[in-house]
Amino acid sequence: MWRQAPLLLAAPSPETLETRGILLKLGLASVRNFRVPHKKRARTRNEASVSIDNEIEGRDDPKEAGSSLDSPQSERADGLRRYQVFFDQSFIDPDVRKVVRRLARYNHEAYLVGGCVRDLLLSRKPKDFDVATSAHPEEVRALFRNSRIIGRRFRLVHVMFHGRKVIEVATFRRNPRPSSDGQLIRNDNAFGDAHEDAERRDFTINALFYDAESHHIMDWVGGMRDIRRRIVDTVGEPEVRFREDPVRILRAIKFAGRLDLGLAPAVYDAIVYCREQLHLSARPRVAEEILRLLRGGEARRSIYIAWETGVLDVLLPELAALLYDADGDATPGARVWKQLEYIDQRYRAGEVLDDTVLWTLLLLEAMKESCEGQRDRAGAVSEFLDILIERLAITRRCADGMRRIVAALPKVHNGRPGRIARSETFKLVLDVAEADCLSQGMPTKHIAKLRAARR
Repeated sequence: MWRQAPLLLAAPSPETLETRGILLKLGLASVRNFRVPHKKRARTRNEASVSIDNEIEGRDDPKEAGSSLDSPQSERADGLRRYQVFFDQSFIDPDVRKVVRRLARYNHEAYLVGGCVRDLLLSRKPKDFDVATSAHPEEVRALFRNSRIIGRRFRLVHVMFHGRKVIEVATFRRNPRPSSDGQLIRNDNAFGDAHEDAERRDFTINALFYDAESHHIMDWVGGMRDIRRRIVDTVGEPEVRFREDPVRILRAIKFAGRLDLGLAPAVYDAIVYCREQLHLSARPRVAEEILRLLRGGEARRSIYIAWETGVLDVLLPELAALLYDADGDATPGARVWKQLEYIDQRYRAGEVLDDTVLWTLLLLEAMKESCEGQRDRAGAVSEFLDILIERLAITRRCADGMRRIVAALPKVHNGRPGRIARSETFKLVLDVAEADCLSQGMPTKHIAKLRAARR
C-alpha cells in the first residue's frame, strides 16, 4: 500500500536545517514536496478491527478482510459512495448501538460519525463515540429519559449511561455562511441533511458516516480514499477552510502527528500560506489545541510538524528560534526534542502529565535562557510568561505553576528542595526535573529518592 512519507521524528541535523531553509526560500511549490524520512517504528495493529492493508494486498473475501475499501459497493449521482465494512462488534460500544437503534426505530437517520469511524478504519480503538442524526434535539430528548440538551451556540444532546458514560448526539448541520467582515465563521447554528453535515466537516477522514445496522460507510467527500493513502486533507479548498477557522491548522497538525499521517500537498501549502491567520482565533482555543499537540503520545512529531510548517514561528517564536539552532546534542534546541520525547514516553507508560508540566517542558529551555544572568529567576520567568499569557491566554494556574517550577529546579538538582517539597506543586517539579536531567544526560537517582521520600 502506498503511504505518504512521514515527517521527521528525531532532532533535525544541521544538513536538514540547511535544506529546510533553502526550500522555504524557493517558495511553496518546493515546500509542499519536502518530506524528511524518519526512523521506522513498530506499528501495533488491532486485529479485531478492519485490516486495510490485507484488503489492498489482495484479499478478496469481505469476510476474511473485514471490508471492501478499494472500490465502493455503490455510487450515486450526488457523490455518495457506500462501502460495506464489518467491524468487530466488540469494538463498538453497546450503548452507542442502543442509541442508534432507538433513533432508527422512530424513523430517524442515525450514524456513527467522526473520529470513532476514522480510528476503527486506522486499526485504533476509539476513545469515545459520536452519533449524528436527522432528529432535532427536542426529539432526541423525548426518546431518551437519561439525556439532557446542552450548548448555546449549537445544541447537542448528551445521553448518559452508567459509570458517567456520555454519548453525544448531534443533529445534522449544514455549512454556515461567512460573516460580513470576511471568511471567519461566527455562527454555524443551522440544521441540515447528512450530506450537508459531511461537507461542513473539516477533514475528509473525519467526515465518514457509519451505519451500524447495515454495516455501510457513507462517504461524500473522499475520506475513504484518504484513509487508504494515509493523508490528512480538507473537505473543500484548504485555504478557504483555514481562513474560515484558522484553528483547523492546528487540528491538521494534530491528526498528522498523532495518527502518523502525511499532509496532502495542498494542505501543506495552505498551512504555510495561512498560518498568520491564527492571530485571529480565540486565544483560549489556540492554547487548548497546543496542549492537544502535546497529549496523545506524539508530542515530538507534532511539534516538529508545527515547526517545519512555520506555525511555531507564529505562535511560539521563542521556541522556534531555539529549534533553528539545534546544532548538536548539547544545545537547548536538541534538549527540547528530548523533553518532548519524555512526554511521549510517560504517555505510553499510561501516565497523564498535568497541563502545567506540559507547558513547562515545551517552554523550559526558552525560560531557562530568559533566566541566564538573572538573580531573580522567578521574576525573569514572570516577565517571559507575561508575554505568552497575552499572546496565548495560558491560564493563570499554569503560569503560576511554571514560575514556581523553574525557580525550584536548581534546588531540586542540588538535592535540597526546601519548603516546596511540602507543597502540592512538588510532584510537578519532580516531573520537570526528571525530564531536564534526562535531556542533559544526567543521572536521576536524586529525583527517585525525592519521589520515594514524598510517598
